[in-house]
Amino acid sequence: MAYISMGEAHRRITDYLNNFSDAIAAQDGALLRHLVSFSFNNPKLLSVADALNVFQDVSRLIRNSSEMLSPLLRALQCYKLGQLVEAYNSYEKFANAFLQEFRNWESAWALEALYAVCYEIRIIAERADRELASNGKTPDKLKAAGSFLMKVFGVLAGKGPKRVGALHVTCQLFKIYFKLGTVHLCRSIIRSIETARIFDFEEFPPRDKVTYMYYTGRLEVFNEKFPAADQKLSYALAHCHPDHEANIRMILKYLIPVKLSIGILPGNLLLEKYKLLEYTDVVLALRRGDLRLLRSALQQHEDRFLRSGVYLVLEKLELQVYRRLLKKIYTIQKHKDPSKAHQVKLDIIVKALKWLQIDMDADEVECIVAILIYKNLIKGYFAHKSKVVVLSKQDPFPKLNGKPVDS
Repeated sequence: MAYISMGEAHRRITDYLNNFSDAIAAQDGALLRHLVSFSFNNPKLLSVADALNVFQDVSRLIRNSSEMLSPLLRALQCYKLGQLVEAYNSYEKFANAFLQEFRNWESAWALEALYAVCYEIRIIAERADRELASNGKTPDKLKAAGSFLMKVFGVLAGKGPKRVGALHVTCQLFKIYFKLGTVHLCRSIIRSIETARIFDFEEFPPRDKVTYMYYTGRLEVFNEKFPAADQKLSYALAHCHPDHEANIRMILKYLIPVKLSIGILPGNLLLEKYKLLEYTDVVLALRRGDLRLLRSALQQHEDRFLRSGVYLVLEKLELQVYRRLLKKIYTIQKHKDPSKAHQVKLDIIVKALKWLQIDMDADEVECIVAILIYKNLIKGYFAHKSKVVVLSKQDPFPKLNGKPVDS
């Protein structure tokens, strides 16, 4: 840090305090948002933090809103020094004082500043938890940040113009719950958003609706409710800004497995454009009916799929691969002898699997085919004496039509 004179330190701090007071007096939400945002490492804010290390007696400079400004300045100072636990504790005190003031303001002019406070408290909490964990202590700041955001939601969940901010805070809560692995806590807040009469989903800002649909879509994936997941993630994709490629990629990471589960395969250009090449062999396995390739792809990218929470969804695609393999055998037989194409011997399926280095006997294959028939993935029946699958002569491989394979 370059040398700062006492006079220069005094000037920087005074300018910051004056800007804060002016922002509130003029109801300038954009300026206020800028003044409470630390994590972007704004040089002007960090220069104020340097000044605080020189000018120790800040309290005598604060004339108004001391319950907000004193902890805010302390948080800024600790943040710059890398004392993240203390920075979080001070920022939380500021955030609670700010929320009380926000509650008293009649209009919604400070919503953008409140959004910044909600974002900052989450980010600082995550970093504080890493500091606690590295020192062998229990990380509990992100959980505390979640409790604060629930208070914010309570303030916004009422009548009046402020309620349009409720979805933004909900999305911040989702990020916390997913990070902590407490996604069950999402249910109550989803219920509030989707059933409360005070909310009209269409009146929320587009960016918040996209984020909300992304997270609720992920929840539907975890609950294996694929039609609902498809609807929500497709909404998020359709309404995501086309220039936000990183966000589109995040949506596709979950939408692609959902689409695969209902029989819709993405093209290679899509996978290449959004760097989702881990799905290339999965899609190819489905096209070919290649069980070995599917299992190899799942094994190769197991860690990535497990982290995303889609591994089990992809594992269930085996039934589609069996279906595709049976369809390929049927197609080959149809070219050779159309009159007998609908009669597929179990031994032929066993041989096809052996060629793919999948060792299964006729009884195991019969069990798989029985499941395919039961789930209406193929139409037909068994001729047990002759060990033959007799496929329907009309539409033996019905289209999935968006119906999940495991339903």
